[in-house]
This record gives sequence, structure tokens and C-alpha cells, in this order.
Amino acid sequence: MHNAAPGQGDLPHCSGPEKTARIIAFYLPQFHPTPENDLWWGKGFTEWTNVASAKALFKGHEQPRVPADLGFYDLRLPETRVAQAEMAASFGVEGFCYWHYWFGGRRMLERPFNEVLHSGQPDFPFCLGWANHSWSGIWKDEPHRLLIDQTYPGEEDDRAHFEYLLKAFADHRYIRVDGKPMLVIFKPTDVPEAKRRFDFWRGLALKAGLPGLHIVGINMLDFESATELGLDAVTMSTLAVTNTSNAVVNEVSRIAWGIRRRLPLGGPRVVEYREAIKHLVPDLNQLDCEAYPCVFPNWDNTPRKGRKGLVLANSTPQLFEQHLRDAVQAVAGREEEHRIVFLKSWNEWAEGNYLEPDTKWGLQYLEALKRVVG
Repeated sequence: MHNAAPGQGDLPHCSGPEKTARIIAFYLPQFHPTPENDLWWGKGFTEWTNVASAKALFKGHEQPRVPADLGFYDLRLPETRVAQAEMAASFGVEGFCYWHYWFGGRRMLERPFNEVLHSGQPDFPFCLGWANHSWSGIWKDEPHRLLIDQTYPGEEDDRAHFEYLLKAFADHRYIRVDGKPMLVIFKPTDVPEAKRRFDFWRGLALKAGLPGLHIVGINMLDFESATELGLDAVTMSTLAVTNTSNAVVNEVSRIAWGIRRRLPLGGPRVVEYREAIKHLVPDLNQLDCEAYPCVFPNWDNTPRKGRKGLVLANSTPQLFEQHLRDAVQAVAGREEEHRIVFLKSWNEWAEGNYLEPDTKWGLQYLEALKRVVG
């Protein structure tokens, strides 16, 4: 693992050539033991447990995936977090969107981000994404086992949640759009009275001296109107298959998933990456608000779900580069600050969904990113 020397965590914010897009990579803060995971899954469990124990389920199935340059890291170490940020910055990632967990005042997997926030290191842009879903046993293929229920107790909890978020919003590293801190919501349709709640937060932001909030919902083909939910923008995650009456996205879903095939013995589902990427950047002009594309370098969640998983097979850096160029082109006509492309993900290794180097491709996916972003 790369170890940072003293002071090396200060990443320069260069005013070099203009980038073609603002690449924001989702970041999973799970790679460290927690008391809860020790209790639920056994001492020392992290996502690496699933990654290392993954098995090839069909001929040509590339499992297990093995990390290269950064190794099987522990996110309790500041050296790890600095090394990740340095690598991301050097290849054109603007910042990380750290997944944030709030269950009626209870935080989970909070240590890595808390230390980033309080230490000031690494000096690398970030925003938060509220992963507002209940926790089940899905990471070990036990989806019906409820671990923590996501609740929405009311205004007192909303206010306490905002007060926590405000500590991050006030940081100079926080990613903004038109001066407003950007907050991503994983499942906006799950938030009761979402527009009222988000407007309440916007009011609190104004009282705190901020110009407002830029709230981005992830649209998994599960809602039509972002404005009814109180969202400023959406990012399209068409990898999800859900019921929707929207004819446009329904057609995208039908085409994309019509090409899937099921292997013998019940799975996993396999889609050629080359075919899938044709449908992962939908027409953003068909929506009722600003929309940001979401790109996927790869996908294979069989380390979590086994034969119930989904594999986008035969991804290559060259195909990813093509996919990314399509996404960047989709936002090319916008003002620079609004040319946002989300990348899923920086380090979701148990979903086979990561940009960090592995032993097969090394830095090639990152190099493809740099060629496109500039």
C-alpha cells in the first residue's frame, strides 16, 4: 500500500485545463470492522470477506477479484484514505460521494468519513449520499433478515440529522453546485412527505448562511416527477429494474433487460457489458429536472448474492471509455458546474463495481477515465 509522508494529504487544487465533466465517484465506507458486523456476521467481517470468498460460477466468470495497488485495505488508516484520494485526483475524479447512514439518529459505518471531516485529510472534495434504506442480510444473501429498519421519526429527527450534515456542508472541501452543497438521496421515494422534508432542510440551510441545498435523487426507474419529490436534480441508475409507468424509461428497461440470459442451475443472470452500456445513459432531456448520467465501469454482485446475482460480463477499459464518452457527451452543452457525471463506484468490490486497480487490469480503467476527462 502507498503510504503518505507527512503533509502529503494536501492535494493541490490546480487551475489547469478545463475538464470535460465533473466526475463524482460513489464511495463505500464499509472496509473496516464494526461491532454491529461482528455481531451479525462474525468477528472481523468486512466487504473483503465476501470479495475474498467469491467463486467462479460459470466458465469464464472472473472471480474472485483481487485488489492490486491499494491492497485489502482498512479504512481506519488515514494512509489508506490519502492514497485513495491521491489516486482518484491524479486520474480526473473530482471528488467522492461518501455513503452516509442515519437511522433515527443512529450512525453506521461513520468512522472513515468522521475522520476525514475532523482531520481535514485528505484535502480532496467530497459530498454525502444518504443511503436511506433498511439494512438486511443482502450482503450475505439473506435478504429477508432485517438488521436495522430505516425510519423517519419526524421533525426533531430531521433537525438533528441536518445539524450533523451541516458540519460537512460547512467544510471547504464540500462539493457544491451554484454555491449550494450537493446532497444525494439513495431512495427519495422512501422518504415520507419528501418535498416537505427537503424544503425544511433548505430552510435550515438558509438560516445557517448557506444559499440553499442542491438535492439529487437517484432515479432507479421508480418515479416520474422529481419536482413532486422536492428534488433539484436526479442521477439515472438504469441498472435497476423496477415497475414504472414512464414510457421512456420503461422502454429503456425493456430493451436493456430483454438481452439478459439465465445460465443453467438457476443463475446468475449474465448480460454482455458491451450491450448493457448502450442503454445505461438514457435521454436526459426527457425528464422534468436536470439529470446527471451515472456510469458503471463493471458489475458483478455474485460475491454478495451468489447465483441470484447479476453479471455484466466482459467489461474492458476500452468499452468503459466508450460508455464514459457517451455520458460526458450527454452533459457537454451545460455550464461547467453542471457537467456532472456520477461514477458507480470507486470501491464497491463485492458488487464487482469499482475503479480501484485490480490484478487483471491494473490502472487501465483509471487511464481510460483520464483520457476522457482530460
